[in-house]
Amino acid sequence: MSRGRPGRDDSPDRLYTLTGGRSRAGSDAFDLVTLVVSESDPVAGMQSEHAAILRMCRFPTAVVEVAAGLGLPVSITRILLTDLHDTGRISARHPRASYRLPDHDILEQVLVGLRNL
Repeated sequence: MSRGRPGRDDSPDRLYTLTGGRSRAGSDAFDLVTLVVSESDPVAGMQSEHAAILRMCRFPTAVVEVAAGLGLPVSITRILLTDLHDTGRISARHPRASYRLPDHDILEQVLVGLRNL
């Protein structure tokens, strides 16, 4: 008989309860590298996973890191994140490349210079 990993309860009943029976997030706003940031603190009576996400995302955190921190599948985490995003408790953004392509005119000048060599 195969056992799950220690400390994890991935039974379908638990996952069904966490998501309110949903099997997909309402939108495709969250991919694995989308950065999530808390916009509020947890409040009393909030689902424990939602509260954990808000605490975990005080600084920008990738969706895959949130899933790992919760010990849940990414698909379930995306549903939970969508709930928080829809209520304005988190914001999400896709990471931008930290580089910029050079201006087209500069590239033309370099090309002319290379041809003149």
